[in-house]
Amino acid sequence: MDARTRAATDLDLVPLTALAALTFPLACPPGADPVAVQRHVETELGIDSMAAWIRSQRHELYVVEGDGAHGLLGYALMGLGPCPVLDPAGRPLADVELSKIYVHPDAQGVGVASTLLMSALTAGRRLATGPVWLGTNHENHRAQSFYARGGFDVVGHREYVVGGETHQDVVMVRDDGSPTRLD
Repeated sequence: MDARTRAATDLDLVPLTALAALTFPLACPPGADPVAVQRHVETELGIDSMAAWIRSQRHELYVVEGDGAHGLLGYALMGLGPCPVLDPAGRPLADVELSKIYVHPDAQGVGVASTLLMSALTAGRRLATGPVWLGTNHENHRAQSFYARGGFDVVGHREYVVGGETHQDVVMVRDDGSPTRLD
């Protein structure tokens, strides 16, 4: 599949929100309340949120687009924000978060996620140097395996609220945040 990664623009807002509405529920655990998931998509992944991230100096929002028939294949959001897991001195283990990385189901398993992760890590280095952290649902073993192949290690846990429903995430950190191939 022919794909390229680029910074998101305002022209991507409608397809980005549609992609978020499709992909976010797929990352939720099977027992998640569908109403809560829909509420989260509407309140946290809508056009206003996407537009704010595109314009923010504290975020980098990237998309992967395919040829004309495929449109947007995925997106990733990097942002400045402290890791909830602290080092022995009480400081966050990282200050740059890989907040979101989602790939259209039709584009999974063909390298799109790896390409997107590398672009996101590069973008994160523009925000700050050092470790990068992320949270992913503790039941999402596929995502955890992908991030482990990308150099992330589990360092702890956090609670993550989806539409009013509390979920448990694993917190993973990649020590240097620099991009590498996942092959």
